[in-house]
Amino acid sequence: MATIKGPGIFLAQFAGAEPPFNDLRTIARWAAELGYKGVQIPTWESRLFDLERAADSDAYCDEIKGILAEEGIAITELSTHLQGQLVAVHPAYDEAFDGFAPPSMRGNPRARQQWAVEQLRKAAHASQRLGLKAHATFSGALAWPYLYPWPQRPAGLVETAFDELANRWRPILDAFDAAGVDLCYEIHPGEDLFDGVTFERFLQGVGNHPRCHMLYDPSHFVLQQLDYLGFIDVYHSRIRMFHVKDAEFRPSARQGVYGGYQPWIDRAGRFRSLGDGQVDFGGIFSKLTQYGYDGWAVLEWECCIKHPEQGAAEGAPFIQRHLIRTTDKAFDDFAGAGTDAAANRRMLGLG
Repeated sequence: MATIKGPGIFLAQFAGAEPPFNDLRTIARWAAELGYKGVQIPTWESRLFDLERAADSDAYCDEIKGILAEEGIAITELSTHLQGQLVAVHPAYDEAFDGFAPPSMRGNPRARQQWAVEQLRKAAHASQRLGLKAHATFSGALAWPYLYPWPQRPAGLVETAFDELANRWRPILDAFDAAGVDLCYEIHPGEDLFDGVTFERFLQGVGNHPRCHMLYDPSHFVLQQLDYLGFIDVYHSRIRMFHVKDAEFRPSARQGVYGGYQPWIDRAGRFRSLGDGQVDFGGIFSKLTQYGYDGWAVLEWECCIKHPEQGAAEGAPFIQRHLIRTTDKAFDDFAGAGTDAAANRRMLGLG
């Protein structure tokens, strides 16, 4: 068994225009002072990271690692969640997702998609130059508007959507394979990969690609009412990243999983700061440790009630308390009899 690394923190929800959140060094120092040992970097946040330079320059990557090392921080992974979303966008969401792309690409879905694919390729090169082993992204979605089977879906609709999704991602997966980096899709509603069944369908579509893996975030499973502990039993071999995020689901006579179009504060299912929700993190850390997960435990802070800086301050000690130092001996070694092969045969009556 391996020991999970951490605590780490995803910087996407904290980066901003005001110090210390507008510069890589100062935000890393802020994280280190809170007790974090690693940061997951959003590659679209130009105030913190230049993906173009990182893809092409060892010197720039060494500079980034040096800045963080001086603050006592490592890079856990890079993230292309926003760019990955744009690899596959159903036309119903064109306008909503246009804001994820540069202004010159907006209103041009084909150009936007091509830009997103190139961003993923650059992320593969950047991850390789930084010595990273995993990368976080979204799958995008073509079938998501047809999630609920009404009106009745025509035969072949979902199959066609997943075939196209696989075709778009296979060359990107090949690029990550060439870079020696696992591509981890966050299993997330709004993406076509939102549960185990959809991941399996996609994995089959990309030919069980060796770089196709998961980012495990239990909060999204609580909101779907999915067995998030059993999920680890089934898919642990494909879980290569872990977002530590809490959630709660409190259905009523008025609303359930779908939330009634309510704002987050009024939904039955809500994301919460660590320790304020219903997720069994003791069970999660135990199972991931049992199965030998040796990646990072990274806080993703999202909460509709608590201030982000309070959530970040509470997150590092919360994760630290859940990290398990794995044992190097059996608990009943004190009662060992020091037997040998011949004794084993005698005990079995084999002579």
